[in-house]
Amino acid sequence: MRRPAALAAATALVAVIATLAACSSNDKTSTPPPPPVAWTKVDVGTAEPVTLTAHENQLLIGLRHRGAKVVPELILLNGEKRTPIAIKPNPASPYAFEAIWYSIAYDGNKLLALGGASGGAHSNTRWTVWTGSPQTGLIERPQDFFTFGGQTAGDLYSAVITPSGQALLGSWGGVATGNDAMVWLPQSDGKWTRQDPTKTALQSTPSLLVGPSFGTTLGESILLMGSQVRLAPNVVAQEAAVWRSTKLNQGWSRLALPDPGNRSQASTATCAKDCVISGYVDGQLAMWTLDAAGTAKRLTGVPSIPVGDKDKLPAPIVDGDKITQIVAQDNKVKVITGHDGQWTVHESTGGPQGPVTSAVMMPDHKLYLIAGTALWQTTLS
Repeated sequence: MRRPAALAAATALVAVIATLAACSSNDKTSTPPPPPVAWTKVDVGTAEPVTLTAHENQLLIGLRHRGAKVVPELILLNGEKRTPIAIKPNPASPYAFEAIWYSIAYDGNKLLALGGASGGAHSNTRWTVWTGSPQTGLIERPQDFFTFGGQTAGDLYSAVITPSGQALLGSWGGVATGNDAMVWLPQSDGKWTRQDPTKTALQSTPSLLVGPSFGTTLGESILLMGSQVRLAPNVVAQEAAVWRSTKLNQGWSRLALPDPGNRSQASTATCAKDCVISGYVDGQLAMWTLDAAGTAKRLTGVPSIPVGDKDKLPAPIVDGDKITQIVAQDNKVKVITGHDGQWTVHESTGGPQGPVTSAVMMPDHKLYLIAGTALWQTTLS
């Protein structure tokens, strides 16, 4: 008599467990995944988009037209109106006709652009500088070879415009060791000159190598993002860092970003009143904020998405307290939205694939994205 009772009890227990498992399964599926982001390809003709620069309602699309007599092109998009910007290379500068846009700065009036084309026996980048306005077009300003070239030449990465003036940002052979961070400023004759980083935060030392690789502006200030490498006996530590001036090329200071892990890098930033910085820590996406007083904080809960040295990160998009970061993982575009401690990852539909190099959002919440060799657009709420 005990066996049937025990069997009945066991059967009842199995039923209870099955019910609980079903409830647990239902709980897991009751919260649907975040809706995917649908993208639409933007027609830019036969040229390839390479840069995006936004100012208020205006969007500048830098293009590369392979095989054309003048490879660099530029379009100004204002609402539904598209206006081509004239590109005027100097006949004395053969590399200007082949230039690819690396960085274009625009303040609503003035344009400053940095172009580059591989050339010479070692296929080094031959840099070209362009200035103008949407009305006059971009006019190339030829420079002496040693302005950007020579045995101690480094790299260039950003053109910026501040209320106090314009600057080109890059690196150069160090005063003491390694490479120094470098700033070029314009002269009245259209030439650009390297500034002296000696005894400033831009100079590398035997115990600290500076390595910024992206620049933007914060009011009158220039802000550089990258990493610093600390060297000591049995120590080589790479830490995400930023460099900030007080006004154009004056008053430089350096700040190591908090919670750097074992190896980290600050890659890009967007600044308004404060700055949001994107990069990586120990091979995973990381983000920080930097306020006007110079206090930095690493944001928590950022999704674990692989990001490394060779990955491109477009500058984060800031809309009030909402941050949007675009990341390509395995050539698939992910849209991360949220704020400190609370993030959502949206997958993408509609076709964008390949490395993501630039992303901007306009006031009407239209988001433009360069992925691979195509320009894409969506609307974020």
